[in-house]
Formats: sequence, structure tokens, C-alpha cells
Amino acid sequence: MNLAKLVRTIPDFPKEGIMFRDITTILKDPDGLSESIRQLREAVKDLEYDVIVGPESRGFIFGVPIAVEEHKGFVPVRKPGKLPAAVYSQEYDLEYGTSTLELHKDALQPGQRVLVTDDLLATGGTAEAIAKLVEQAGAKVVGFAFLVELVDLGGRDKLKDYPVRTLIQYEGE
Repeated sequence: MNLAKLVRTIPDFPKEGIMFRDITTILKDPDGLSESIRQLREAVKDLEYDVIVGPESRGFIFGVPIAVEEHKGFVPVRKPGKLPAAVYSQEYDLEYGTSTLELHKDALQPGQRVLVTDDLLATGGTAEAIAKLVEQAGAKVVGFAFLVELVDLGGRDKLKDYPVRTLIQYEGE
């Protein structure tokens, strides 16, 4: 199945000149959703990992089913104030300003091998922040898996020390 055919493109959203890639059209399609999970699992089958880490909310959507199928745990990364126990925090840059992500301090064990899943690789800021959180916990990122990559935004450059797997790539738009 060609998942790219299920992605809806919305011109000039959220502002003029942006081609927004809407994956909700994959999520609402039972076959598309199932196939996206299957293809992501296949894309990372050569990576050895102990646990999957994913950011809210779309990292949850793709990470949890893979974790269930592979009999691995899933660890959420969330926005500040959403996790109830002690956390590691990592600030990162956005296009206009900064944001912060958090990870429970007891979520990962030193030396654990981590696969990070999310829906989109754009500038790489979120993914880079997650890698830093994982490393603060003493664990090791062994790879990233994304449904979509916006190649021209250069996010892969920030992740050059890790294997990066994406299913759909968009360039030059």
C-alpha cells in the first residue's frame, strides 16, 4: 500500500507558502493505519531495542502498537506538568521561541536501548530533545522511526549520529 496516497496536502496552512501534510487521513483509514504500523515495524526490524519512547500525542499513536506487537515497553515523553513523578526536562528551539519536553526519571534504566517513534521529522528539534532526555537517563537511542519526513527542513542533520527511518518523504515543496 502506498501510504503517501493517503496523506492529505493542505496548501497555505498554517500560513501562506506552507504545504501542510495531514496524516489524519491515514489515521482514520483502518487499512492505512494498520499498514503504517506494519511498515514502521518492518523499517526498524534490524535495530535491537529494549523499549520505545514517543512524544505526545502522535508518537503515542505509532509507538504503542509497535511496542505491543514487539512485546516491548512504551515510555511517554510529555509537555511540562503532565508527568506526576520526578522528571528530566529538556528545552529545545521552535521556529519562534522554545518549548520543553519531560521524561520520568525512573522510566528508563542505564544502558537500555531505545527506539524513538513519532509521526513527523521536520526540523529535528523535538527528536533531538528526546535523544538528550534519553541520554540524561543513561539510556541509548538506537534509532528513530517516523511516518513522514520533510526533507528540505533538514531534521535528519540533527540526528546524524542515529539511524533514521522514514516511510514517506516530501522534498522541494
